[in-house]
Amino acid sequence: MKYFKYNIGDPIDFEIIETNGNIIKNEDLKGKWIVLYFYPKDNTPGCTTEAKDFSSLIDEFKKLNAEVIGISPDDVEKHKKFISKHDLKIKLGSDENKELLERVGVWQKKKMFGKEYYGVVRTTVLIDPEGKIAYVWEKVKVKGHVEEVLNKIKELQN
Repeated sequence: MKYFKYNIGDPIDFEIIETNGNIIKNEDLKGKWIVLYFYPKDNTPGCTTEAKDFSSLIDEFKKLNAEVIGISPDDVEKHKKFISKHDLKIKLGSDENKELLERVGVWQKKKMFGKEYYGVVRTTVLIDPEGKIAYVWEKVKVKGHVEEVLNKIKELQN
């Protein structure tokens, strides 16, 4: 079942606070490919692997004129520690009030060990240089995902 609330071809607006305190807005990135990846929590195994994988290929993304931004409900201070601890090369955005997470549909009821709670369903959104959604990966499995995103950008640029 599809949970992401936007479709391919839809324009998407976002405004998110980055670790340096700056506000990142989609309109400021017009003309670039944008990889928005939504993830549950800093310093957890899957989220750390995903952030490190994106960081390890950041130069490849830059060659394709692509900006990579990870977004979670963690606050800016947690993001700073996460970046420092793992020497991350990507931008991280904080959505503490979950406004964007809820608007796009990735803030969902989840279940683990019989306990229900709300959290982020790992999702990646590729936005084209015109600001429209080019591709969406729902319920992302971390292994091999970053290469998949990179290959999709290459495919769409040809």
